[in-house]
Amino acid sequence: MTDDAEPTVLARARGGLGRLTLNRPRAINALDLGMIRLAHEVLDAWEHDTEVDIVLLDGAGERGLCAGGDVRGLAERVNAGRADETAQFFREEYALNARIAEYPKPFVAFADGITMGGGIGLAGHAAIRIVTDRSQLAMPETRIGFTPDVGGTWLLARAPGRLGEYLGLTGAVMDASDAVYAGFADHFVPHENLDGLRDALETRADPSSPTELVLLFDETPPPSRLIRAREWIDDAFAAGTVPEIVERLRARPEPEASATADLLGELSPTGLAVTLASVRRSRELAGLRDVLEQEYALVMWFAMTQPDLAEGIRAQVIDKDRSPRWQPATLAELDPDAAASALAFRPEIPLWG
Repeated sequence: MTDDAEPTVLARARGGLGRLTLNRPRAINALDLGMIRLAHEVLDAWEHDTEVDIVLLDGAGERGLCAGGDVRGLAERVNAGRADETAQFFREEYALNARIAEYPKPFVAFADGITMGGGIGLAGHAAIRIVTDRSQLAMPETRIGFTPDVGGTWLLARAPGRLGEYLGLTGAVMDASDAVYAGFADHFVPHENLDGLRDALETRADPSSPTELVLLFDETPPPSRLIRAREWIDDAFAAGTVPEIVERLRARPEPEASATADLLGELSPTGLAVTLASVRRSRELAGLRDVLEQEYALVMWFAMTQPDLAEGIRAQVIDKDRSPRWQPATLAELDPDAAASALAFRPEIPLWG
């Protein structure tokens, strides 16, 4: 059957396990508002259902859990000036992120395959986060002239050393080893063993807790490549500003550092500066809801005042010419107060209200 012929979120409960499956496989389960609302409804129902003890989130198809949010729809709303609809989408999405983090029953997420952007907002805040040999995790928002959200900066801010700045600014893709090391996942289970783990969560023989069951399938992943890269990443990404980060990268002997400097030179100067400030300020915030509130203000600032967001989506997703025309085009032209202006922005409609 086609994606359109089935519900975009499947909910099944059996043996005490509530299985919530994102079901837009052709779009790698990218989130739209309808999916977010369906997920809310299911979680509301299961919270008080005595037949559901554990919730499992996974994705339909072979490509991944969730490629992110529906950025085409976002671009349409931004270009049409429909700020109220943009705010509504983010408010409901972020409420779902917080709901998962605070859910009163054990919440398990299979971040198998591509899990990026909005997918991190779902899997990254689960109580038990599983990655596999097929996992590809990232917060790639700067690639479209945007900034990490969905609570992503809460995770980035708590990554070892300066990995948060590195992963947030570059949108680098993490494999399973990287995700566990960076704090985006808890356990590594080979893809071929996921069905067995799913069955074990449903039948729950002894041992009975979900964490104990996961440990029966958990394997030690290879050492993360990020461990070896920490020396140049921590040195360069500790700099005070994005231009200073680039300068330090250029001074490093590692080829990866030079390549990273080249990459940063291609991305939105505004997106980079705001992301750096956002990750660092998130380190000072008390909890996920505070971080989501900060991110909400930032994404609305981008959506309502910055041309780079719609331009980045056009270049990377719609026209796919990979040639975005950023405004301003270079870090040298960027207003030094841009990040401060973004952080000071207050949306007309509050996130929690």
